Amino acid sequence: MEEQVERDSMDVDVVIVGAGPAGLSAACRLMQQANEADQELTMCVVEKGSEVGAHILSGAVFEPRALAELFPDWEERGAPLTTPATRDEVYLLKDAEKGQKLPNALVPPSMHNTGGGNTRYVISAGNLCRWLAEQAEALGVEIFPGFAAQETIIEDGVVKGILIGDMGVSADGQPKDSYTPGMELRAKYTLFAEGSRGHLGKRLIQEYRLDAGKDPQHYGIGLKELWDIPADQHEPGLVLHGSGWPLDKQTHGGWFLYHAEDQQVVVGLIMDLSYQNPWLSPFDEFQRMKHHPVIKPHLDNGKRVAYGARAITKGGLNCLPKMTFPGGLLIGCDAGTLNFAKIKGLHTAMKSGLVAAESVFEALNGGEEAAEGGKELTGFTEKWEASWAYAELEASASFGPALHKYGTVGGGAYNFANQLLGGKLPNLHDTTPDHATLKPAKECEKIDYPKPDGKLSFDKLSSVFLSNTNHEEDQPCHLKLTDPDVPIRDNLPEFDEPAQRYCPAAVYEVVEGDDGKPQFQINFQNCVHCKTCDIKDPAQNITWVAPEGGGGPNYPNM
Repeated sequence: MEEQVERDSMDVDVVIVGAGPAGLSAACRLMQQANEADQELTMCVVEKGSEVGAHILSGAVFEPRALAELFPDWEERGAPLTTPATRDEVYLLKDAEKGQKLPNALVPPSMHNTGGGNTRYVISAGNLCRWLAEQAEALGVEIFPGFAAQETIIEDGVVKGILIGDMGVSADGQPKDSYTPGMELRAKYTLFAEGSRGHLGKRLIQEYRLDAGKDPQHYGIGLKELWDIPADQHEPGLVLHGSGWPLDKQTHGGWFLYHAEDQQVVVGLIMDLSYQNPWLSPFDEFQRMKHHPVIKPHLDNGKRVAYGARAITKGGLNCLPKMTFPGGLLIGCDAGTLNFAKIKGLHTAMKSGLVAAESVFEALNGGEEAAEGGKELTGFTEKWEASWAYAELEASASFGPALHKYGTVGGGAYNFANQLLGGKLPNLHDTTPDHATLKPAKECEKIDYPKPDGKLSFDKLSSVFLSNTNHEEDQPCHLKLTDPDVPIRDNLPEFDEPAQRYCPAAVYEVVEGDDGKPQFQINFQNCVHCKTCDIKDPAQNITWVAPEGGGGPNYPNM
């Protein structure tokens, strides 16, 4: 489709990309301010998922601090926070059979989810976003699910809005009978809240060099399942965390298991994408983890009802890019506001959205030049750095680097001591990008994963089925290879092409071609939009872009 396409254009005051916790919090707060001032404000939120919440995946134990700032009466409004955390347990799994429960006194303060007068809740992040969307629409916000932001409109160095992706384009790039050109959404200010490794956010960081002087961003992959369990096994509000087995000493991460409402348990594994062994498969590590005697009793006699995976931006303050640029902001996990020391990011993402909303509203009312849009929202930085969310990130800046430098036990001890000392220990850094950590396959031990038993552990394809993932087959592949020869020419001999294993959805395969030679096959229909390939590919040859709007997973209440 080389020819110029005529596109509809709509002008609004503010466009928000992504109906996640950060984007929806910003939308609600913006409209609250406009309504309080009796001021007309035009705004829209675009969401690539088929509905709000369809692509939302998080643990989640939720700290409602930002929610209480946004809606002090959230309980009366019926926010889906119904299961308070009642009991904490933290384990170190020594091997496939043994696990040690850590005394409460040895658990870092940031990991405590009960007591202290700060009630936390086991929630579905997807359902929280659905509820936030209802509040936003009641305030007058327009939300457009099924519309994927494909490009950023930049003119004279200023972000002027976004371009929605075309619909109805065939795999060879030609318009089908159903073809609809994407429209331009032009705005005075555009907020990017796409979640971890947002494809527009990634380009903006490069375009405006927002990460200059920062450590390279670090990521994890989070895998999660939702289980229905018998009533006599269910303890609503029980929160379990653990580390150690099945991950080796060079691989960092941890697992979680939460007893949620309605006789359901959520179980998951978070694994740092800085791992070294190219034979490692995060999905298969997760599957065998569930057989451990500490975890298995919670899932026995249960039924797995949902599965998903998502990258996590976990570098913290040392990796946090500049969040402002002319005409817009990066907020939430698109920037990297998660507090990994707490294993929580919803509350800090929401707070970044609240600060963004206040900065944008102030600019829209800050004189003729500011009201026209396009200026850099420098006031945001001052407000953000004065916030409690920023203070959290500042206090935990060394958390990830300490684990990478000293290992799970040594890094845990460093972080525990640092928290007790109020962050007085030296700030540590990790300057090696996650994609650069893989060792050659011949230098690493091949991992022989046990076959799934179909009761506690499962294969990738049956898991993708449970994610309700769907993409229109006759559309351009949204996983772009800069050089199509790299996977077989370079990655296969050096790393046995690790995409076969780091992808949690069987998107990438090395198959035998008609000529008997290996070929790299991309099953993009399976993609759950986790972005791991964009992060971990050692050649940085894979670029994830948004597929046709509405494609991807359809998570029920993850």
